[in-house]
Amino acid sequence: MRIRATVAAVSGALALSALVAPAALAADGPKAPAGVAPANKAAHSASTGKAAFSSTADAEGTPYALDASFSNVKVNKGKNIPVGTTNVVKVPVSFTLNHGEDVNIHAADFVAGIELYRGATFEDEIWWFDSNVATCSDSSTTAASCTATVEIDPADLLNEDAGAWKAAGFAVAFNGEDQENPNLDNVGVAVTDKVAAFNLQRYSKLTVNAAPEPVKKGKTVTVTGKLSRANWDDNQYHGYTNQPVKLQFRKKSSSTYTTLKTIKSNSTGELKTTTPATVDGYFRYSFAGTTTTPAVSAAGDFVDVQ
Repeated sequence: MRIRATVAAVSGALALSALVAPAALAADGPKAPAGVAPANKAAHSASTGKAAFSSTADAEGTPYALDASFSNVKVNKGKNIPVGTTNVVKVPVSFTLNHGEDVNIHAADFVAGIELYRGATFEDEIWWFDSNVATCSDSSTTAASCTATVEIDPADLLNEDAGAWKAAGFAVAFNGEDQENPNLDNVGVAVTDKVAAFNLQRYSKLTVNAAPEPVKKGKTVTVTGKLSRANWDDNQYHGYTNQPVKLQFRKKSSSTYTTLKTIKSNSTGELKTTTPATVDGYFRYSFAGTTTTPAVSAAGDFVDVQ
């Protein structure tokens, strides 16, 4: 059973939403049941951060500040995260968990994980995905190397989610409390916010076709293609319009592409231009990417020049 309770840490620290049962640490935000894409989209559109989650546990008490913090956090090995329209993306995360000697991070009811979120802070995020419970190996009596996985399902995303995201590390020590209805006075909570930043991106595709094949030297080659990207609102691919795309060429005997010209995709993402045929080689389109869309290059299309 998932549990998310907004709890206030002692000494005026952040208001937290990190109280999670370790057996079922949420791998998503406040969404409808997994696999129900239309309901997920509706829930996403209607929600605003953790305060919108209606299943907040009615726990009493005030948690104490757990002596734990996060460092060396890596999300997806430091790379941006592209997500398509169907496949669940499993994002690796790693971190160092620093803790007091009196904190038993290997207790059965100790939880540590990473939350990826969109928004200003961990407290005020708009949408989020949590990792599973991290697996940690001691590197000293007060530090451990930990790994976990965050699963991102495109059925839980909207186009507005593309762009800048952040990460926070959270740890909860239940100390034997009932995880579904704990006395928070006996629960320790720690959060280290903004431990990493990355772009969550709408997966892109790029095609190319050069014709005619073969072609006489000096004649015109027409190169067509299409730039498209994932649309998370309807889980389809649509043309990415008005984007600069490079037409590139490499000789048959070379491994290096040279840019011939830059054109823009039209209102449906289509690409079309012409260039003179000179020697045997491969034509391709190449897109540099944006904050919301990853770079992509089409596989080269060979043209035999006679």
